[in-house]
This record gives sequence, structure tokens and C-alpha cells, in this order.
Amino acid sequence: MYVLTADQRASRVNADAVPSALAVVTRRGAGGLALPPERTAGDELQVAVADASAALSIVLELTRTGEWSVGLGVGAVESPLPQSVRAARGEAFINARDAVDRAKKTPTRVAVTAAAGGEDAEALIRLLVELRDRRSPEGWEVYDLLADGLTQRDAAARLGVSEGAISLRAKAAALRVEEAAVPALERVLAHLDDGTRTASAPERG
Repeated sequence: MYVLTADQRASRVNADAVPSALAVVTRRGAGGLALPPERTAGDELQVAVADASAALSIVLELTRTGEWSVGLGVGAVESPLPQSVRAARGEAFINARDAVDRAKKTPTRVAVTAAAGGEDAEALIRLLVELRDRRSPEGWEVYDLLADGLTQRDAAARLGVSEGAISLRAKAAALRVEEAAVPALERVLAHLDDGTRTASAPERG
């Protein structure tokens, strides 16, 4: 299981970004969410995710704005899952707390904690986030159009520029690099989750 804990940066001087982030997480998580996202503290949100692709998509979207420090924890969780992520427990939640605390201290605003192999996944995700941080507004404009399913020709027509100009923007934005990196990172994250199982909640009494 993957648990993401995200803490809003500079929340004391900026407007509350949690409501919009909750909508982003819900949209990006799609059918991969194990528990819906919730505000877990004044400027913090948390979500449990069952799918590596959804987990990476959420991480990349939250780090894009620079507003969030994002911790990704991987591990088992207690079953049965409660209805609220705030009531859930397990190794993945402990790891997510460790990860977000470390993410607050890094320029790329992201960290990964797992029983084994988390440092490799963290290094690769940080490389991709650093690449995305260098992307210009024009590069993001092309990224968003292509992500919506437009071809480069369609994007050129939409923006009123030549296909050659779109190609140059895509190259400068390293869109092909990201396109190749994302599936590889999804496999790395899926491997981290291999062998983890949903743990039975201990009996209390």
C-alpha cells in the first residue's frame, strides 16, 4: 500500500490550498485510491493509494506547483480498512510521516520511505521533479495540451505556432524524457510494494 502525506509549504502566509489539493488528488488517483484523501491537520492532507501509477501521478501533480512537501510511505496497513484515512494505521502511515518530515528539508520537496529500496525510488523521483522544476511556462503549456490527448499538430494550431515550434518546446521541456521515465518509476514503486500485505488489525481488549 502507498500512503501520501502532503504538508502545505508557507501555509501561514499563503491561502489555504488544501481544498484544491484534495480535488487534484481525487482526480489523479481515479480508481487507484484505497481511501479518499482528507485533511488530517490544519495544512496537511493524507491519502491511501493501492496503485503505483496513481501514487506517482499524485506525487508529480502536488510537487508541480511548489506548494507542497510530499512524503510517500510504502508498507502494510491494518485491515479491515476504516472508512476514513484518519483512522487507518500501519507501516505505510508511519513511513509516510517519516517521508514528509524529510521532504520538508529537500529542494525537490519529496521523499520516499519503505522497508527496503525506498532510497532508490526517492532518488529517481527527485531527479524527475528537478527536471520538471526547470520547465518553462511554455513547456508546461505544451505538456498540458499533449496530456489532454492533442497531437503536436493540434497543439500548434491551438497555440497559433508552427509544428516545429511545438517540437522545440517539447524538446526543451524534456517531455520525451519524462514520458520514458514515468513507466520506469511506476515499476520501481510497484516493486517496493511487492511482498507487503495488508496486516490484520491486532485484537484490542
